[in-house]
Amino acid sequence: MYIKELNNAEFNLFTDSYPQFSIYQTSEYGFIMNTQNYTSLFLGLIDNYERIVAASLILIEKEGIFKYAYAPKGFLIDYSNKELVEQFTNLIKEYLGKKKIMAIKINPMIIKSSYDYNTDSTRINPEFQNQMDFLKSLDYYHLGYNNLFEAFKPRYDAIIDLNKPITTLFGNMNKNFKNKIKSADRNGVRVVKGTSDQLDYLYEQVKNKYPRDKKYFEDVLFFFKKRNMIDYYYAKLDTNAYLINVQKKYQKQMDLCNKLNNKLFKNAGKNNNKLITNKIYEENKLNELKNELVFATKLLKESPDGILLATMLIAKYRDEVYIFMDGYNKDFKKLNAKHLMTWKLIEKYSKEKYKRFNLGGMTNPYIKNDKYKGLNEFKLSFNARCVEYIGDLELITNQKLYNLYRNSKPIRYILKRDK
Repeated sequence: MYIKELNNAEFNLFTDSYPQFSIYQTSEYGFIMNTQNYTSLFLGLIDNYERIVAASLILIEKEGIFKYAYAPKGFLIDYSNKELVEQFTNLIKEYLGKKKIMAIKINPMIIKSSYDYNTDSTRINPEFQNQMDFLKSLDYYHLGYNNLFEAFKPRYDAIIDLNKPITTLFGNMNKNFKNKIKSADRNGVRVVKGTSDQLDYLYEQVKNKYPRDKKYFEDVLFFFKKRNMIDYYYAKLDTNAYLINVQKKYQKQMDLCNKLNNKLFKNAGKNNNKLITNKIYEENKLNELKNELVFATKLLKESPDGILLATMLIAKYRDEVYIFMDGYNKDFKKLNAKHLMTWKLIEKYSKEKYKRFNLGGMTNPYIKNDKYKGLNEFKLSFNARCVEYIGDLELITNQKLYNLYRNSKPIRYILKRDK
């Protein structure tokens, strides 16, 4: 067997049919990262019959004389085939070492566990520890079980299995979320398919969330679009529909308060403590709706064409869809546009026969963390399962350069600090 540098067509032919796959192991993702100070290689393991039996996109980052490689989502290889993994490891180590790449970091799609939010139960992969021990025996150094977003790619993903009827998918969601989705729809939130001309909407909402420049967003659309692997959506508030709905709620609440007043008048002189408590509660709701009515009237006056509330880039690859990027306007958080848009897209892609909807990265559900609590609950409330992967592993491919890099770290830090 030997390592061969594949061309775009060869790599696509393999990745489009291999059982294991990821949007981050595609030629398109490699081309996107080429504009982000990475160079890329498509490497394949060729067997004695000249067949590709394993492959990987390799991203290479350069810092001065030092080069470091990444295989996002790990190599596309059967990790249960120890002989194959060992051969590939030895050959890629030699291949990258000759290119003066000091090490490679991988985060394989080896599942450690799967967590079910509704039942608060975890299913452990019985083969995991055996696979971990084997990789360590090949000199892969495990960089630890990170719980947050410290790694190149998240260690936890929230995934919805779409192999159920739409009614079941909706019914399995958190009750509070179902109410928020219905409320957003009644309030006039509409989900619209966007175009590349509207990319500024997305960039403005997520530029502080993702450490990438605007060109990255443009390249994502450009390269993924070539094979119809990207969709762009945004949620927009129909301010006229919103005002009409608030007016209806206000009138209904006012009618209720009038009925309670009449009831109190008829029951004068009796013990009305419970009725009075209820009246106070409903009048407080009426005051809240009055404020919302003023707010909705102002919105229609200032933005008659509507207001952009949330945006989402959906990457599509084979039978899985991914929320590649998303953002929302925090000033209108209470309108639940992101809830509605997420559900509408789950519904859409389920009807189109996709098998999985990947809501993207999350943090360890068993670790209490106030910063990411809302993120986790949002994703899991759609009845997603939390998939935990092995995490990052590092393989040294050129020991001399690696040692030089480690020993020069204090000097590089001083030089960077003094710039």
